[in-house]
Amino acid sequence: MRDELEAIWRAGVAACLPERALARQLPEPPRGRTIVLALGKAAAGMARLVEAEWRGPLTGLAVGRAGDEAGLRRIAFLAGAHPVPDARSVAAAERLLALAAEAGPDDLVLVLLSGGASALACAPGAGITLAQKQALTRALLRSGAPIGEVNVVRRHLSRIKGGRLARAAAPARLVTLAISDVVGDRPEDIGSGPTAPDPTSIADAVAILGRHGIAAPEVGWSESVKAVDGTYRIVAGGRTALEAAAAKARTLGYDPVTLECEGEARDVARDHAARILSAAPGTALISGGELTVTVRGDGTGGPNQEYALAAALALAGRQDICGLAADSDGIDGSGGAAGAFFDAGSAARSPLPGEAALAANDSHGFFAALGDLFIPGPTGTNVNDLRILLRRRG
Repeated sequence: MRDELEAIWRAGVAACLPERALARQLPEPPRGRTIVLALGKAAAGMARLVEAEWRGPLTGLAVGRAGDEAGLRRIAFLAGAHPVPDARSVAAAERLLALAAEAGPDDLVLVLLSGGASALACAPGAGITLAQKQALTRALLRSGAPIGEVNVVRRHLSRIKGGRLARAAAPARLVTLAISDVVGDRPEDIGSGPTAPDPTSIADAVAILGRHGIAAPEVGWSESVKAVDGTYRIVAGGRTALEAAAAKARTLGYDPVTLECEGEARDVARDHAARILSAAPGTALISGGELTVTVRGDGTGGPNQEYALAAALALAGRQDICGLAADSDGIDGSGGAAGAFFDAGSAARSPLPGEAALAANDSHGFFAALGDLFIPGPTGTNVNDLRILLRRRG
């Protein structure tokens, strides 16, 4: 069943690769220059597709993860850091803003946006230091705050997010093609909305920090952009992956049930375990969306590995069910694994007590000891998590 799990996961990811997602989506060339600004975990792949398909002159910059730049010829590449930005992320954001500002009224600024852009390209607001932004990012990620709340804060402490990249590109024609990694495909949340209008306010951001017990910075705040001129098109997202994964499950003889969800990883895992236990034999429960972890222990892992551990504990003793939880970009949290395989016997086989590992947020250590980590490497896209539970056919 692990081969089936991986085949279903890979089918979902493949449907969201840039070479499939961007096909027939490119705009017409302008009278002037075309400046490509690609940012996110799929930036390099999206830029390569544009290089291969574009008719006419082309320049620009792709900002992604180190090692993604192979094959780019006309579009430059800079690496940033994820999930916490670093000095490279700041340099990349400054270069993106400078290129956008160079565009004139006859030019096209083609923004290729994907998840992960919030950290990979980071321009701290006036007066706030990179170290302060890093500390704030770490606190938010450990707090269990939903990604939508995290991004509200990011948009109001930035010079590139919250529509500011679009503002820098005016008066050029602006077209954004986005691969979405958020439930609901909200443009303001994909990469923290560098080219999208933002309906939230500084007051909203400060309130979010207060709810999670995080001190609000005294500097760096500015109001986001409320209206943006340009075209914004989502070319792939979590629903794309779910539909492709479900189609693959059907070819393998399963009856798929799909859903998108957010929430605390261990709580969602227990709910999904209950769902698959009450489902008919031959059911494939396939879910997308981004889960969170409220970090209380000193272990390592990520939302998918924590989900896998909590689900394994909830399924203990049921030998007809197994699962895979993995991030579509190939990296879960900040470690080297995308996620983990699990089944009803995971807890019994592991040398580490499962409940203790969950309490310590040490899902990575738990699955590493079993040899059950899933490590596909970077995939070249990012539509967030894909979690699959299979109940064996009768």
